[in-house]
Amino acid sequence: MSTKRRFLIGAVLLVGAVAYLIYAGVRQSAVYYVTIDEFLAKRDMLANEGIRVAGRVQAGSVTKKMTSGGTELTFRLGDFKGDGKPDNTVPVHFIGITPDMFKDAGGSDVIVEGKYRDGTIYAQNVLTSCPSKYEADAAQAAANN
Repeated sequence: MSTKRRFLIGAVLLVGAVAYLIYAGVRQSAVYYVTIDEFLAKRDMLANEGIRVAGRVQAGSVTKKMTSGGTELTFRLGDFKGDGKPDNTVPVHFIGITPDMFKDAGGSDVIVEGKYRDGTIYAQNVLTSCPSKYEADAAQAAANN
């Protein structure tokens, strides 16, 4: 076999292996999240499955306790409208490092990653998200005018 042919076969195998690794990496990391409304509609089907749910932390529902494994955090996750109806929320339990942008008073937009069982999402990860747009404080806006 000529050296050109060996080189060509090696290059094709190398390109194929790299393409496969890229495809496999993208497929595994492309985990989408559902909104709390979508989750509530099909929560029974998602029991004991790995899930990512986006919503807003209900005001006044946050409790924190320090443990040896990190901060034990429990709160109720509701929709982005924040109407606070208990039937539109789900309890979340998380032990770990609380994100810096997480508000203890509630109102944070979060993405919770974990498993749903026994009526509660047991989160392995809590991610805070930035607001979709910046809204100046009403007092600050009045002072600037």
